[in-house]
Formats: sequence, C-alpha cells, structure tokens
Amino acid sequence: MTIVPERLKTLRKERQLTQEQLGELINVTKVSISGYENGNRTPDTDTLRRLADVFGVSTDYLLGRSKEKNGSFFYDNELTHKEAQLLREHLAFIRFQANKKESETD
Repeated sequence: MTIVPERLKTLRKERQLTQEQLGELINVTKVSISGYENGNRTPDTDTLRRLADVFGVSTDYLLGRSKEKNGSFFYDNELTHKEAQLLREHLAFIRFQANKKESETD
C-alpha cells in the first residue's frame, strides 16, 4: 500500500491545514504526516481510512488507484463544492471531538 504523497499534500493545503492540525485530526504526529507527504512513511489501513474521511475522498484516490476525488461522500451530488467542503470539515471536527472524548474516558 503506497499513498501518493502529492495528493495528500495537495488535499491538506486545499483545506488550509498544517501538518500538525491534520495529525491531530487523524491521531498521528506531525512527523508522521511529513513522512506520508514526502514518501518516507506509509500509513496503516486505519490511518488511511481516517485520512480519506477527513478529506472526503476515497482511499483509492489517496492510493492513486482513482483519478476521482469524490465517491465516498454521499451528499456531494446535492451540495455545491463549497457546501460539501464545509460539511466535510465539520464532520472531521465532530469525529476529532468524539475520538478525543473516547480517549479521555479510557
């Protein structure tokens, strides 16, 4: 499994996230995000799934198996691009908060 570094970096910059912010959203370090973006590290399956969820893209897109970004977010057909992007960002924040609460109760 090889993530396409350019795609990850482009998606992160499109969302105006720092490596540290993205790492917090998916529960990895800034160093890990940097490694994924420069091709020195490969995310495990769970991390790849979380990246896809945060960006609203398919894992196939992140892996370079598809040229289509979307396909995993069912509201895209009904929303404008900007609305879909805002919804993805809110969803990523909600997931981040839920994961944070789970880790605090463990």
